[in-house]
Amino acid sequence: MHEIPVIEGDGIGPEIIDAGKTVLEAASDARNFGLDWHDLPYGADHYLETDEVLPDHALDELSKYDAVYFGSIGDPRVEPGVLEKGIILRLRFEFDQYVNLRPIKLLEGVESPLRNRGPDDIDFTVVRENTEDFYVGIGGRAETGKTEAELEVERKLYKTKFGLDIETDAEEIAYQIGSISREGTERVVEYAFDHAEENDHDLVTGVDKANVLTDIYGMWREVMDDVATNYDGIDHEYDYVDATTMWFVKNPDHYQTVVTPNTFGDIITDLGAMLQGGLGLAPGGNINPDGTSMFEPLHGSAPKYAGENRANPTATIWAGALLLDHIGEEEAGELVLESLQDVIAEGETLTRDLGGDAGTDEFGETVAERVREQG
Repeated sequence: MHEIPVIEGDGIGPEIIDAGKTVLEAASDARNFGLDWHDLPYGADHYLETDEVLPDHALDELSKYDAVYFGSIGDPRVEPGVLEKGIILRLRFEFDQYVNLRPIKLLEGVESPLRNRGPDDIDFTVVRENTEDFYVGIGGRAETGKTEAELEVERKLYKTKFGLDIETDAEEIAYQIGSISREGTERVVEYAFDHAEENDHDLVTGVDKANVLTDIYGMWREVMDDVATNYDGIDHEYDYVDATTMWFVKNPDHYQTVVTPNTFGDIITDLGAMLQGGLGLAPGGNINPDGTSMFEPLHGSAPKYAGENRANPTATIWAGALLLDHIGEEEAGELVLESLQDVIAEGETLTRDLGGDAGTDEFGETVAERVREQG
């Protein structure tokens, strides 16, 4: 029996999670293991009722489990950033979910915006570092109204600590510091090479901006070069992030496993999601191989569609397949993804964004029925 905590979240979150649960339960029946869901209330409604976002006791509870199934966060009644930082980012950092796993795969029956590109052309994985880089939150602002003495102290700080020369007549400046560690880089790069090895990939592509941000990403490359020596038969290369956005569009079939720092990973995975048909089809995993991980769709909460039974649950179902892989039920995860692919390829039961008229629940039940048939 696998115990899985669930945070449905906001907007369409409850609907897509219900569809995901339906499919995963069918897979657990087909492969003879149990799933015990533990529903947690955190999201906009809970925050507005209690004035708490994610209390410490919730983290203590979640730390007992291997994987969390997550819906979506965001509500117009709550100031942007409160829920996103207080729930998603806090979970990522508190549980040290240092891998953000993003499969970029075009499913048969889904049209990519790239002309003449099919499923054989768009099928790779981005491994994004998830806890360092410019997302560590080191930064600040120097505002107007400060005395000359206060400004002089700040100028000296910027000069000695950051190597910045600040003009005395500048009205206001802002700074953000990116920071990576050798340990943090090494572990995510090793994860990427392990992923390549497990999936018979012979190329790992590192994406950075080492030609300009030479200190931080120079070290990134040094570490990647060192790690690569431990993996015979797997080549590695480097792309600058700006070039990567071009080559993702021009030659997506070149890529197999991509590994990248946090900030650039955030950018290129959204591009990758569009290559595979849109954010509604894109799953993600926030993974700590030795701790609590979290699996979620990449799209938002779409509050204007909440309760309308029209959201596409594909990304949530796919995220559920990743969750099953993570907890050691690889056959069940493969069964879910194959069944999802078959239903979409047949084109008889599709949600509105894919050209059909099926509701969220109908689509989920159809995939679940296919799981039972193939199981």
